Amino acid sequence: MKVLLIDVYNYNKGGAETVCFNTGDMLEQNGHEVTYFTLKWKQNRPSKFEKYFPESKDTRKGVFRQVINLRNYFYYPDAARKIEQLIIDEKPDIAHIHLLWGQISPSIFTILKKYNIPIVFTIHDYRIVCPAYSFRNGKDEVCEKCQGKHFYRCITNRCTKGSYFLSIFMAAEQYYRNKFFNPAKYIDGLLYVSNFAKGKHEKYMPALKELPNIVLHNFSVSISEHRIPLKEKYFLFLGRLSQEKGIITLMNAFKNRPQDKLKIVGDGPLRNQLEAYKEQHGIKNIEFLGYKSGQELMDLKKNAYFVVVPSEWYENNPMAIIESYCEGVPAIGSRIGGIPEIINEGKTGYIFKPHNTTELTEKIAKASDLSAEVYQQMSDNAISFAHKDMSKESYYKRLLPFYEQLLNNKK
Repeated sequence: MKVLLIDVYNYNKGGAETVCFNTGDMLEQNGHEVTYFTLKWKQNRPSKFEKYFPESKDTRKGVFRQVINLRNYFYYPDAARKIEQLIIDEKPDIAHIHLLWGQISPSIFTILKKYNIPIVFTIHDYRIVCPAYSFRNGKDEVCEKCQGKHFYRCITNRCTKGSYFLSIFMAAEQYYRNKFFNPAKYIDGLLYVSNFAKGKHEKYMPALKELPNIVLHNFSVSISEHRIPLKEKYFLFLGRLSQEKGIITLMNAFKNRPQDKLKIVGDGPLRNQLEAYKEQHGIKNIEFLGYKSGQELMDLKKNAYFVVVPSEWYENNPMAIIESYCEGVPAIGSRIGGIPEIINEGKTGYIFKPHNTTELTEKIAKASDLSAEVYQQMSDNAISFAHKDMSKESYYKRLLPFYEQLLNNKK
């Protein structure tokens, strides 16, 4: 089978790209051919398909650059032309989309339909039913006021970065897309990465219920057989330093637990503010490590005592937990979005109410006070869960029949 993988970026910008590239590698390891279609970016990894990649907003040049960028947010003609040439040359059997909206745009839908190529769409966020993609308003509160159709509320609530202009733009794109490129009419199959996301999408776009779908939690490329001995006892946060990640709640919990150590790995718009908050409150047991990659990042993950995911938005299926389980590292996560689906309370970790510093402090204390025997059992449970639910072998065994189902439907 020849699979066309589609994403906005050809480098590891975030979780969606990690899943996209891991899927491509997994398919190739099982004897399938993989073709990639993304935009051009300066950070892109080398690709033999680069000649088919359209310009991105960062690489585009010319006097009318900004005007073209605005137009392409709704419909990108060159993306349609380039993907058509790729299809003619490479003749893929199926297309699997990871990220699309606002960059490549749904312009490629009509081309894929023209050549009768079934479209699989992985739901990494909520952009199909929420203009701001995260179900959060301009006050950083969870918000579902659009209800899948009243997108003007994205404007009145300034849901996109607190900006009226950006919110108008996002709402307009959503109205345009639903009118001319309704996902329920163009997509052939949906891959949800959590049952929570499936429920939200089907609630606010009921037509999606009619599409073939499957729920597959994200997978990791490798899983350890045993937990390595701890060199240093520390809790770990991995991710973007932004409001919805709940980092202030996390920091306040560790302020209450000066005997426990927290390492924060990542960068983002709140970094300076968070470091200032640490100094202001005299928090000595938190260390900001910044962006990490490669072996250094791997070592930080596998040597952690617990990973903590204190999100305050509808987190879908966080890779931080998945990758930690694969090293035998248990998790503490907030009871929101898809997080409770992958944390078994008292078995693979602990769950707390989002925004609740007191409850998070209690869970950190409980984790910190575990006996060596109980902690080892929790680590073993995390690895067992990963083998059952998050291995590339189990993922492949469920993904391939789904591909074949959609191909048969087309025939």
